Amino acid sequence: MMGWIIPLLVIGVVAALPWFAEGQRHSAEAFRAQAPGRFAKLSQGVTHYQWLGSARGPVVVCVHGLATPSPVWYAIADGLAKLGYRVLVYDLYGRGFSDAPRGAQDGDFFGQQLLDLLEHQGLEDDVTLMGYSMGGSIATHFTAQNPGRVRRLVLLASGGAWLREDKLIHFSRTIPFFGDWLFAVLVSRIERRNLRTQLGKNYDIKGIVELQLAEYQSRGFVRSVLSSRRHMLDDMQEDAHRTISREGVPVVAIWAEKDEIIPLKSLGTLTQWNRAIRQEVVQGAAHDIGYANSAEVIDLLASVLREDMS
Repeated sequence: MMGWIIPLLVIGVVAALPWFAEGQRHSAEAFRAQAPGRFAKLSQGVTHYQWLGSARGPVVVCVHGLATPSPVWYAIADGLAKLGYRVLVYDLYGRGFSDAPRGAQDGDFFGQQLLDLLEHQGLEDDVTLMGYSMGGSIATHFTAQNPGRVRRLVLLASGGAWLREDKLIHFSRTIPFFGDWLFAVLVSRIERRNLRTQLGKNYDIKGIVELQLAEYQSRGFVRSVLSSRRHMLDDMQEDAHRTISREGVPVVAIWAEKDEIIPLKSLGTLTQWNRAIRQEVVQGAAHDIGYANSAEVIDLLASVLREDMS
C-alpha cells in the first residue's frame, strides 16, 4: 500500500498543475489602473473599451480575435481616423482588461457582450462592424441576428468557414477534462514559445507581441481561449452568411494570401454563401495581417468605405 503513495502524490501534483498555475495569475482588475480606455458594467461582466480617432463621423466597431487584445486594432484604427472615422475597440471577455466570466464562449455569449456595449454607448444602428479572425465570426453572428443595426460588415482574415489547427489543439478541444489539462499545461506553453519567436519583429503596432504574451498572466485567459475554440471557432457560419445575404447587408472580406490559420479557400466558400460579397486578397500577407499589413488593409478600406463620407 505504501508503494502507491508516492506515485499517487505525483499524479495528484501533475493533475493539479493547471489549477496551481491559474492561482498564480492575476485578475484583470489588478491591471485596470494602467488601462488606456474606459470600463462598462454590462450584463455578463465589466468590459474595457476605447474610442479612437475622430470625435465626429461614421462609426466603425472593431472586434478582435482569439488571443489578441483590442490594441491589435491600433494601426488600422489610426488609418480609419485619418479617413474621418470614429473607431470603437473593446476587449472580449477573458482578454485584455475585461472580466473573464465562465460559460460557453459561443456566438450568443460574445453577441450579448457586443449588444450590451452598443447599447451602453448609445449606438442603435448605422455602424460598420469589423471583425478580425475569431472576431469576424463574432461580427458575422451578431449581424445575422441584428441586420438592422449594421450598415456594413467587414471581415479581416475571418473565421466561420475554414480553420487550420494542429492535432494537439484539436485533441485538446474535443476531449473534456483531460483536454482541459492538456491545453492548459502543454498547448499554452507551445503557443507562448511560438509568440516569443516573434519578439523583435517590426510590426505596425509597437509591443503587440508583448501584449499577447502578457495575456497568459491573466486569470481566465487560457480557459477562455479553450472555450472559444470549442464553441465560437467551431461554428461553421453558412446559415449566418446566407441570412446576411438575404437581408442585404453589404459584406467585404479581406484575406491574407499566405494565412497559416485561416486558409484562402475560405474566399470561395463565402462566395457560395453570399454571391454579393466583395472580397480582396492582400498578397504575401499572413494571419498577422492586421498589424503587419495595416497600410494595405487601409488602402482597401478607403475605397470600400468612401461612400460613408459622401
